[in-house]
Amino acid sequence: MRLARYIGRKCAEAAGIIVGVVTVTFFLNFVLPGDPARLLAGQRADAATIAAIRQQLGLDQPLPVQYFRFLGRVLQGDLGRSYVINQPVLEILLERFPATALLAVSSMVVATLLGIVLGVLAALRPNSWLDTLLMLGALVGISVPSFVAGLLLLLLFGVKLQWFPLAGYVDQGWEYMVLPVVTLAVRPLSIIARMTRSSMLEVLQQDYIRTAYAKGVPSWRVIVRHALRNALNPVVTTVSAWFAGLLAGAFFVEYIFNWPGVGTVAIGAIEKLDYPLIQGTVLMTAVVFVVVNVVVDILYAILDPRVQLR
Repeated sequence: MRLARYIGRKCAEAAGIIVGVVTVTFFLNFVLPGDPARLLAGQRADAATIAAIRQQLGLDQPLPVQYFRFLGRVLQGDLGRSYVINQPVLEILLERFPATALLAVSSMVVATLLGIVLGVLAALRPNSWLDTLLMLGALVGISVPSFVAGLLLLLLFGVKLQWFPLAGYVDQGWEYMVLPVVTLAVRPLSIIARMTRSSMLEVLQQDYIRTAYAKGVPSWRVIVRHALRNALNPVVTTVSAWFAGLLAGAFFVEYIFNWPGVGTVAIGAIEKLDYPLIQGTVLMTAVVFVVVNVVVDILYAILDPRVQLR
């Protein structure tokens, strides 16, 4: 019963956030420069043509009427039609989302596996040269923005050494994934490594770890089965938060590597003032982010008995 109330509260919070995002997205039409009607009609269109298009789009209606019509269309899954591509926005986003999901999942897998391994290695040799080197590298990885890391990797491995192609999609070969995945994985990898090290150091000081060593349990078993399993809870939370962010759209990384995902579509829509596509992209990324976080919170509450359900 308490779990059902917890799930209901989380879903209600998510619904409220999504309605807030829909509201903010609606007002993008009035904040962004330019007139959607003139964009559709062309710069040489006369006033009568622009007025007719405004009437067709409902832009001549009072603001509350426009808002509730927009809200109703969104609830029905109608995100409008792209002014530039002339296709339904939802269809465009669903077509591009698999590319973003592939990049995000691949990057998160790399970041999680390497981050946990490096964090464990640093925790097993605290204050050693290895620990210092790994944590210094993690600090650099956290500090450098993804688009800067991407440009540096392109310059070094794409232009200078020519080990990997500069841009493209995985359908041309697996090597096209390497640089985008590494670029997107650098920051979460660094954070996961630091989080794993901190959590492992705390767990390794516990009495049951010393007891296991005293009983003659092999070191690898103590580390893997006792220490690491209990140190992963905060790491799982970190991984889920970063996965939601990556899945919502790695805009600049996709744009730099010409990756045909939602981020590339979003930047193209902003450049061309394609209002419906901009609104649809914002809505989709927000919904994905909220849904993933809610699902993770619920799973975390189910799997971890220490979580208090209120």
